[in-house]
Amino acid sequence: MSKDIVLSCKNLRKNFKSESGNKELKILRGVNLDIQQAEIVAIVGSSGSGKSTLLHILGGLDRPTAGDVFWHGESIYQHKPDKLAELRNRNVGFVFQFHHLLPEFTALENVMMPALIKGEPAENAEERATGLLDQFGMADRLQHRPSQLSGGEQQRVSMARALTNNPSIILADEPTGNLDEKNTDTILNLLFKLRDIEGVSIVLITHEKDIAGHCDTLYTLHNGTLD
Repeated sequence: MSKDIVLSCKNLRKNFKSESGNKELKILRGVNLDIQQAEIVAIVGSSGSGKSTLLHILGGLDRPTAGDVFWHGESIYQHKPDKLAELRNRNVGFVFQFHHLLPEFTALENVMMPALIKGEPAENAEERATGLLDQFGMADRLQHRPSQLSGGEQQRVSMARALTNNPSIILADEPTGNLDEKNTDTILNLLFKLRDIEGVSIVLITHEKDIAGHCDTLYTLHNGTLD
């Protein structure tokens, strides 16, 4: 039996105006992609090739110039911004290179935040967040703020936060880019654990081909298309 397609895109194109405004830069030139349930897809490419732009469009953070993105077969860019934000909060977890944790909140509060935004009772959100942080080896860091955590610990909190609302897909943009080898191995092992235990699909943007080589599928973004 074939697995479900969790995320797909058809003929994605993205153009930007140059700084002078006299030229149109074609970043994405017709990207097509299908991602199955529990599949880890790596996308590599040179700096400036459009990897982050593609990830933002796949996650509903930026609109394409043309083409469409589908989550579980549903076109996302037909929705108004508030509905799209609701769908994104329910379907997608984001992990970024620089964590984007809220500095004034504890690790526990950061992980609770997506559930609170969704409207979950605080008690339920705290229970879920506590369990996730324990799963990521952060049970003794619940009340620590980001400034009190190492880079690897911050990334683990970021990953726990991405899972708070049980998303079907995680979009990770260079999640190991600022980490040493030990922490990189830890984060990668956690990502594969999520795939194996939770059945989560993962799109991993990376410039490190040795990391990409461990993923189920590898694409190279070159000249605006995936090879």
